[in-house]
Amino acid sequence: MLEIHTIGELKAHLDHGKSLKDVVVQSVDLGSLTDAILESAISNTVFLGCELPDVVLSSVVQRGAAVFPKLTDLPFNPYAPILYSADTLFDGFDSEDPCSYCQTTDAKVYQYWLDSGGPNPTTIADALARRLHDMAMTDAIEDFLANHAAHGKIVGMMGGHSMKRSDDAYLTAAKISRELTRRGYLMVSGGGPGAMEATHVGAWFVDRTDAELETAVGELAEAPSYKDKQWLAAAFRVQQKYPIVSGDNHISLGIPTWLYGHEPPTPFASHVAKYFANSVREDGLVTIARSGLVFAPGSAGTIQEIFQDATQNHYATTGASSPMVFLNTAYWTEEKPIYPIVKQLAVNQPYHDLIAIFDDPDSIVSFIDSNAPIPSDIPKWSFCSAHCKPQA
Repeated sequence: MLEIHTIGELKAHLDHGKSLKDVVVQSVDLGSLTDAILESAISNTVFLGCELPDVVLSSVVQRGAAVFPKLTDLPFNPYAPILYSADTLFDGFDSEDPCSYCQTTDAKVYQYWLDSGGPNPTTIADALARRLHDMAMTDAIEDFLANHAAHGKIVGMMGGHSMKRSDDAYLTAAKISRELTRRGYLMVSGGGPGAMEATHVGAWFVDRTDAELETAVGELAEAPSYKDKQWLAAAFRVQQKYPIVSGDNHISLGIPTWLYGHEPPTPFASHVAKYFANSVREDGLVTIARSGLVFAPGSAGTIQEIFQDATQNHYATTGASSPMVFLNTAYWTEEKPIYPIVKQLAVNQPYHDLIAIFDDPDSIVSFIDSNAPIPSDIPKWSFCSAHCKPQA
């Protein structure tokens, strides 16, 4: 189906004599196109959160269109047609006044999340609004990837939120991300602080030198933890000091969640898909990283993602198995000895040789760049195809 997100797109579509057959119109005020819509054919047509004059609403419903009404009194758009950005999430933030964050869209939605039941929404209306929003985010990610990563070169960076900007691992993660971005990979992460933020700092500095990156990380480290009052303000100050050099080389995707809304997302991600449902967010994040995942040191959340990725690779549920690269040998073999378990799990499996562990950025980048995903040769099976006659 064709998706239309703006009044300009819809007007151009109708001006070319095309109908609304197999069209989804998402979050558009349709008041200026009343006559054109009344004259247009309706078939398998969907309107999501649009402003429809009464005469148009009556007409399209009678002709079989599905209309999802605009929901009011919410601090977010359940039918958001595009991804968030630092400008839309942190609207009104003033780096000279860190507490201005509390009046931004991100903070207001988190307060709504708390007031409406946190992880267990108290009303069906709130549950529905959240699900619609998350559906819109998934759809917006698909549109974004089609435009910015059609080549499929997407790498995810996983790691703990508690990693400080002053930690050596933070700079290492940023350098890995910067080099992979330079090689044409789209970098994605959970969009929060720590190793996740380092991913987007690396992409932001894609056109800058080692000295500039190291100096900037040192300036960020003046507010090392997301719990520091100046954490967000320091990020905006560094962005202002080191603006994007040119073009879209710096693009990256952060995928945070309001489940962890007490942690502001990093503003270094150029595009943000923020979810209410953490389970949907995590599975989606692991799934879209088609060229592999890098696991920086982390705790329970990172370990969960390791086994999510291992499961996808083991059963090739996405149609292929992709690299799993661990950063910091001592951490993943001694402190949190997950690497040997994952390696053992993969014995006699095609993805066994896609699992590696290194301590230096260059080896990780080289491994990712040298190991393409392995297409699955697992035969498809279903009960009906195996035991029952095909239905006519």
